[in-house]
Amino acid sequence: MALSYEFSIGSVRARETSLFTKAEIERLLDCSGEDELIRLLSDKGYGDGGTVDEIIDSHTAAMWEYLKSVAPDFNIFAPFFYQNDAHNLKVVLKGTMADRSYDELILEPSTISLDTLREAVEKRKTSLLPEWLSAAADEAYELLAHTGDARMSDAVIDRAAMKKMLSDAEGSDSEFLKQYFRTLVFYNNIKIALRSARTGTSMDYLLKALCDVESFRKSSVISAVLKGIDALVDELSKYSEYSCKSAIEEYKSSPSAFERFVDNKLIGICRECCKRASEGAEPLLGYYLGCEAEKKAVHIIASGLRTRTDKEIIKERLREIYG
Repeated sequence: MALSYEFSIGSVRARETSLFTKAEIERLLDCSGEDELIRLLSDKGYGDGGTVDEIIDSHTAAMWEYLKSVAPDFNIFAPFFYQNDAHNLKVVLKGTMADRSYDELILEPSTISLDTLREAVEKRKTSLLPEWLSAAADEAYELLAHTGDARMSDAVIDRAAMKKMLSDAEGSDSEFLKQYFRTLVFYNNIKIALRSARTGTSMDYLLKALCDVESFRKSSVISAVLKGIDALVDELSKYSEYSCKSAIEEYKSSPSAFERFVDNKLIGICRECCKRASEGAEPLLGYYLGCEAEKKAVHIIASGLRTRTDKEIIKERLREIYG
């Protein structure tokens, strides 16, 4: 019998109760070391394993097994996988050209198999790839082969992934997906611009790297980037779109504060749109993104414990969670 969203939503709402609460995150923060963190994660039933990474991997595998079992259409998650596809193509391209192993660098889940990527690159059969990626793969290959410019090659592939995410979102009936991916792509553009302004770049690179998205002032941003980081920060401080002005205020404090602001912005959209939804795919998408948010929190805490970082500093690095 085919699954229905009515059944799926009921199931995922019950499952959400297992997500971390703020109080539980505080308890993890109070751990005296990584061994205690592992014990608490195990006691909660978060996952199996003798290390934090093993426990997280176990939890992730269980999450996907569950979502595949309850989602009426698993393709609803595809837009979230395109960045992994882009990463994997870049890895295969560079690994093939440098004749070095790359299998351990491949990310999952993805929409394109490693075998397909490998054949497309090694045999120069980019027609094997989905239409959204084939032309970008050709261009990226040529750039690497003839100029050795890995940065430009990466930009071409990353932009193709951003365009595909937006296209899927805009073609859906989900206002959540539209808002989420517009925001994601907008801030991906801003990150590219900030990095380029700090390190220096060309007009050609910016035109290849930046992706058109609603309310993104591409020409103004490019002009500011080419003048340097101070000019760009001044320009972006004028923008109200996607809370950009507030994001840049955080950037002035530190790049890490900016990254945290962006992550919090995205999980905030998720909470607002998905936690209250009573139909459609949003509750399942919300649960998935909630799991990703708490995984990031566990990683940050574990990293802080390993390096014996002060608790307050770890706390400052934490993002908001879904639960």
